[in-house]
Amino acid sequence: MLGVRLARPEQPLDDRWQRISVTRRTNRRVGISFRPRQVEAFGLHGPATLERLLGFRFELIRLGAYWDRIEASPDQFDTGELDWQLAAAERSGKQVILGVGAIKNFGYPEFFVPKHHLPRPLKEGSLVRPETHGALLDAARRFVENVVTRYRDRDSIVAWQLEHEAVDPLGVEHSWRLGEDFVRRELETLKEGDPTRPVLMNGFLPMAPVVGVTQWWRTRDQGDSLAVASRLAHIVGIDYYPRHALVKAGARTLYVDGGGRAIAFDARGKRLMISEGQAEPWETTTTPPNPSGRTLYSCGPHHLLENFNAAMANAAIEAYLFWGAEYWVLREQSGDPTYLQAFARVLND
Repeated sequence: MLGVRLARPEQPLDDRWQRISVTRRTNRRVGISFRPRQVEAFGLHGPATLERLLGFRFELIRLGAYWDRIEASPDQFDTGELDWQLAAAERSGKQVILGVGAIKNFGYPEFFVPKHHLPRPLKEGSLVRPETHGALLDAARRFVENVVTRYRDRDSIVAWQLEHEAVDPLGVEHSWRLGEDFVRRELETLKEGDPTRPVLMNGFLPMAPVVGVTQWWRTRDQGDSLAVASRLAHIVGIDYYPRHALVKAGARTLYVDGGGRAIAFDARGKRLMISEGQAEPWETTTTPPNPSGRTLYSCGPHHLLENFNAAMANAAIEAYLFWGAEYWVLREQSGDPTYLQAFARVLND
């Protein structure tokens, strides 16, 4: 009833991914996100990892402009890392969704404000608004403007992403939130820099009642990120994670288990896509474990296909970005190519 289950994290690695029928995607685009910080956490080589993934025949890739890396000091604006990623994507003929941040962007820790713009941590439980954090907003708008100005002439970019789960709390670690009025001001700057491309905003879709109630309570004053995206964005992106760990309980873990539930969301007439479709494990650690010869309860290679099929059952969904591609490369290098092989089935069917 609550949508939770107690299970052992490590599971046998089997061939279910080969036996699942893959729903045809017809004219819907698929792709991945590329997380350079996760590549580092896995001990992988960034360019080689990206090139390995770009060799697959998908259409879309999401890249991120990470504020604290690009502007590591007050007098710096170094886009070298993003430049080589974009160039590689263009060489392979991919279309790009570029996440401009500024405060939040996809990939752990999801918060990328340079220290020189935030001398003190944001107050827990607070709402970050223009009148309370004017200097931070001004700096964020300058960063968005600079990123959009630099890349708006690149034909490969088909959309911008503003913030990441914009008005939700930052995971379970923090309780501060961006105000909708703060995000609106960032959006004004983005549209002034490029009035032609659509703007994607994303949000987490609870797949179990216990998570839904918690999310509603924490965001009840202005709505969650999906509600705000439906009001502000051209494209609403759903972050879809049917199974994820909540807490360890001895040798077992308590999981949210929403597998098999329909993806139901009213985007108020806006375009709809899956901005993050779970395709790597979400356990109790920030870096997914990599057990030799085993897989994990929260997401095995067969779940990659089951999650995709569930999304394709919703005719309103126009695109699907798989989340966890860097993990697939790690698994391949560890002797398990099945995640990559499951992904290839989506592209080949």
